[in-house]
Amino acid sequence: MRKEKLESMPLYKKALEILNIVDRIVQLVPEENEFTTTIAQNMYADALQLAPKIAGAEGVDLYDIKMENAAIIRKCAREIYVGCNGFLIEGFKEVEYLEMLREEIEKFRILFAEWVKTFDQWNYIIDRWGLFNPPGVNYDDKDPDDDIPFDNPFDEED
Repeated sequence: MRKEKLESMPLYKKALEILNIVDRIVQLVPEENEFTTTIAQNMYADALQLAPKIAGAEGVDLYDIKMENAAIIRKCAREIYVGCNGFLIEGFKEVEYLEMLREEIEKFRILFAEWVKTFDQWNYIIDRWGLFNPPGVNYDDKDPDDDIPFDNPFDEED
């Protein structure tokens, strides 16, 4: 995928906005509070993964690889959202950033769900782990490609 197309995607843009908000929150965390420092570091690590995983999914056509990236994106976004609770428990004073972050995660969730609907379920290879197969395809199904004859020119006849 061309860089310009990726950077114009609303989902990608929202991922970068989330990263910026999380970065601001990280800067506001008092260093002496180990608990919130750890939460902030974890949120930042999750926020750092959003845009690259979107790019990774956009760079491939196979359904299972797209879904694998999507699952990681979903996990990271949910962890960021839940991480806000730790700040609230600790009495983080700049709650407006947490509210803004949660609003942006909610917008991201909707964009994400619409994006996932665009994945081509029929462009797949069977996921033998069973996690990211299209509906109706099982990990132990026979691969139709196994019936395609292939003569290996490197096989030697005895």
